[in-house]
Amino acid sequence: MIRMQTSFPNLLAAGRIGGMELRNRVVLPAMDQYNCTEEGLVTDETIAHYEARARGGVGLLIVETSAVSYPHGATARHQPALSHDGVIPGLRRLAEAVHAHGAKIVVQVCHHGKTSSVDVSEGRPALIPSLPPPPSDPRGMMADTTMDELLRMATLTGGQMPTYAEATVGQLEDIVGDFADAAARVQQAGFDGVEVHAAHGYLLSTFLSPAWNRRDDAYGGSLDGRTQLLVEVVTAVRDRCGSGFAVIVRIDGHEYGVENGTTVDDAVDHAKAAAAAGADAIHVSATSSAGTGVGFTDAPLPWQPNQYEGFARAVKAAVDVPVLAVGRIRPPDAERILCDGGADFISMGRQLLADPDLVRRLDDGRPDLVRPCINCFVCVAQNFWSGRPVCAVNARLGHYDQPDPSPASSQRHIVVVGGGPGGMECARVAAGRGHRVTLLEAAGRLGGTARFSSLTTPLNGEFVDFLRASIADAGVEVRTGVRADADVIAALAPDVVVVATGARRDRPDLPGMDLPHVLSGDDLRALLTGDGDLGARRPGLLTRLALGAGRLLGLTDDMDRVRSLSRLWMPIGRRVVVVHGDLVGTELAHFLAERGRSVHVLEPGAQPALAMAHPRRWRALHESRSAGVVFHTDAETTAISPTHVEYRQGDATHRLDADTVVIAGGVRADRSLADALMAEGHEVHVVGDAAEDWYIEGAVRSGHRVGAAL
Repeated sequence: MIRMQTSFPNLLAAGRIGGMELRNRVVLPAMDQYNCTEEGLVTDETIAHYEARARGGVGLLIVETSAVSYPHGATARHQPALSHDGVIPGLRRLAEAVHAHGAKIVVQVCHHGKTSSVDVSEGRPALIPSLPPPPSDPRGMMADTTMDELLRMATLTGGQMPTYAEATVGQLEDIVGDFADAAARVQQAGFDGVEVHAAHGYLLSTFLSPAWNRRDDAYGGSLDGRTQLLVEVVTAVRDRCGSGFAVIVRIDGHEYGVENGTTVDDAVDHAKAAAAAGADAIHVSATSSAGTGVGFTDAPLPWQPNQYEGFARAVKAAVDVPVLAVGRIRPPDAERILCDGGADFISMGRQLLADPDLVRRLDDGRPDLVRPCINCFVCVAQNFWSGRPVCAVNARLGHYDQPDPSPASSQRHIVVVGGGPGGMECARVAAGRGHRVTLLEAAGRLGGTARFSSLTTPLNGEFVDFLRASIADAGVEVRTGVRADADVIAALAPDVVVVATGARRDRPDLPGMDLPHVLSGDDLRALLTGDGDLGARRPGLLTRLALGAGRLLGLTDDMDRVRSLSRLWMPIGRRVVVVHGDLVGTELAHFLAERGRSVHVLEPGAQPALAMAHPRRWRALHESRSAGVVFHTDAETTAISPTHVEYRQGDATHRLDADTVVIAGGVRADRSLADALMAEGHEVHVVGDAAEDWYIEGAVRSGHRVGAAL
């Protein structure tokens, strides 16, 4: 097992940016929440979101991107507005709430330029440096995106197609003034500073980009010309707000997906120019101008750990002001980067959406109680249509209009049946409210399907570890290896029973389903992890696989070791057909292809991986195809033989060679235990897959809801 790091002396050390004394080096970067009013005014929910992270110990909070010329240059009506004095009272309440918990707070000030959806919806062209814009992939966002998602995205612009206009010098002068006015309002509201957003393809970013900026006036041409607008903005803010008001500048360390885009060498020059103009710190992110869905997970939504670390290091080596690094940096890597001088502060975005108490947990020496982000992109998916973000692992995100779970009025004995995410989340919340909780799990280990999925998605296993530590910390009594039935439940004399036993995975009625090389999801889970009684269910298969090597893998809770061993030994043939290509089938296909298998996926619908949030789907399908997986859509499986799988597409029938077939579909809710217990007179609640609240997001949401209501 990997030893968990428990000490973070550099990450938790005090630091300074301009006039701000910060209690630690953890920064909440700006992330859109879209919970302002239709006029862009701060609401109680806005305040609750940031106050939770200030209470949790974050050193510096950066308020989500806010429109300096609102509604002009705005990306959504529900983002914060900064364009008139009427915004000041709400901002002041927000600053006071955060300061009360010892944190500092700045506002990210922005003009969205080419992504100003409000302009498009109201008939105004979006401003860019030069016409025409750079070419992009003609498929654009349509690849691997459903029609429903595309229609929801279209609501941002009222269904209007964007038009672009080359910003005039007069317009740029007005925008510089808008930045200064906005910063003055932020300062009047009691904030500690602003972050000038010159990244992510917004107006200032496009002026810095050689691909977008082909002007021949004072705002283009040379490096000095491309940085002129940024320099004017920083100078104007500094002149208006004085030396004690912090000014951070966020820049792109790299521009993906476009020829002649911003490079890390350009980023160094941009950082130098910003610092010379008066910036107190540089925040190094990245952008993508690819125009394709997968481009969003190149930037600004990183899909790999520490994806932009090298960009921050390059800027850090070139400037004398503090540098903020961002890009899926978790606490151990944050400590490493700070220790060796790669940056001065670390932004943790989605990680702080998942757990607002992250810093407090680290300070208490309990990193095992930090709820990990599983990088599923559920939160950011909502941003594509200005929806309020949700989180697969944190049921509170986006629901601050609802109260926190309160202490129970009287203690009850809660028996939770099922130790997957839904059952453990319910047990955690209920025990935290003061109930006595007993959790029963049929397998020898907690985690349920999520533990198996950690083979293909390792972060799911870390979430299981968090839940396991959390219920232990909350005092939940855990009994593994106990298969619950009415008699077992009755013997415990519960006041309430929560059924979290998951779903049934039916084998479709197809010719050849009983052949030994055909595995259900449950078969594969038992084979690779040792959970379940595979020998009783499939004796022929167990004999063929010789001594049940999967059970050897199942002896350990170290799923990293299981994944490593699976590269050397895995009881799967070389030619694999996966039947059903939703979330499970897609992840499994990629996992097998990376281990040298030839994999075809037969998806009966028109689109694979529909259960994934679309940014994750874009990346997952791209990576799967790159690994050699072939997806067949609108493909109805009709028969399985010892050597082939037959399927039909329209009127045509096809065959695929296969020496292993995995059935990844046939999942349905299973309420049988709940119905039997209700018939016995028990108060019963059902959560997770057993209640059709699918996957980790649904399991956690329903488990939290029930645990908070008992």
